[in-house]
Amino acid sequence: MRALVYGLAVTGVSTVRALQRRGYEVVAADDVITESRLAAAAELNVELLDAPDAEQLGEVIAACDLVSPAPGIPETHRVVGAAREAGVEVVSEIELAYRWERQRVGGPRPMLAITGTDGKTTTTLMTVEMLRAAGLSTVDAGNTDTPLVDAIEDDHDAFVVECTSFRLAWTPSFRPDAAVWLNLAPDHLNWHVSMQSYADAKARIWANQEPEDAAIAFTGAPEVMQRHAVAPGRRRTFGDGGDYHVDGDVLTGPDGPIASTSSMRRALPHDITNALAASALVLESGLADSDAIERALASFVGPPHRLEHIGTWRGVDWFNDSKATTPHAAAVAIRAFDDIVLIAGGKDKFVDLAEMATDTGRIKAVVAIGETRHAVATAFSAVGAAGGTVETTECLKEAVARAAALATEGDTLLLSPGCASLDQYSSFEARGDHFRELALAYQAEDI
Repeated sequence: MRALVYGLAVTGVSTVRALQRRGYEVVAADDVITESRLAAAAELNVELLDAPDAEQLGEVIAACDLVSPAPGIPETHRVVGAAREAGVEVVSEIELAYRWERQRVGGPRPMLAITGTDGKTTTTLMTVEMLRAAGLSTVDAGNTDTPLVDAIEDDHDAFVVECTSFRLAWTPSFRPDAAVWLNLAPDHLNWHVSMQSYADAKARIWANQEPEDAAIAFTGAPEVMQRHAVAPGRRRTFGDGGDYHVDGDVLTGPDGPIASTSSMRRALPHDITNALAASALVLESGLADSDAIERALASFVGPPHRLEHIGTWRGVDWFNDSKATTPHAAAVAIRAFDDIVLIAGGKDKFVDLAEMATDTGRIKAVVAIGETRHAVATAFSAVGAAGGTVETTECLKEAVARAAALATEGDTLLLSPGCASLDQYSSFEARGDHFRELALAYQAEDI
């Protein structure tokens, strides 16, 4: 058996190792050859092709049984076209992991899956905490630090899989026991050929489910609900009017009360929505009960860079929401506060930024940064947002200094970019770390 793995970063390296463990001869390729990738290829003892052209790809793929693109390889890439032309299957790492788990001696272990434009990581981690509170060994896998092909090698009771459209696009048989689709908004249109293609990839999270599996959707997402109406699994909903909803201040499911929102360590509107989604996953799969959910919610702390409270200085609350890489995510953050001095902007992902400016009564001022700074400023200025206080600057350090000068006691200074970080940073984490450093330096009056 022979496989081509295209892209030799974290997921690609794990996929190569996993295929080799199962007897595959593997060849790797990448469009950008770095020293670290050359070192990885040497360690793995695989041939690494440097940006092969269509002819070379055709020859390699013709000798392969499957092609596994890394998540960063878009569906428009020549490797995908070449594989289709050759009739060779294209599969993601979660598809491979799922197939191998089905063959496990002793039977497959449960898999819970989460997708959506925003909120995936927080909901995934919240679900993990609920399962751990129920006494189960589990891990967050997929679009995390742990590819699913690695996670299945460990002694866990269940898996919680964060599923991006990049991974779901190539999953002909992946079938989670319970799966939630949180929301849908324009994103990754530089990876997918269209918004339709993006939505189709997300919908694959339910495509292979059977009647005993749970398909869970958010009532506040009309396009998701349309897809949900034809999902083959047991259809469940969360949100206003859903099977899982808030009754007063109590998270409530089909079988009654689950937990009080007052028991949650943090209960912003999106925290409650995520808690309903995670509760539905663990209850519909039968892996945890309401007692475990309440214990988990009482101690759960959200991940860094997702409305992370940096501190309060001179009466101003500072929040790092660098993970908000879409206008939809930024809009969710904006709805959580009043009197906001907003820092937004970054790498252009070719989506409409106007959604960030739909709840402008909460915004006092906007400082737009990065590649999209003028587009962000236009989006807010067009609706008369921020009382006309919309400024632009190129770098984050200057933006923090300006935002700090604009903020007064009782305000919230919020970094929620609504854009990717790759115009100036290697990742949203790097951007968020820099913001945190700048915020702490401001506290020390070192700026």
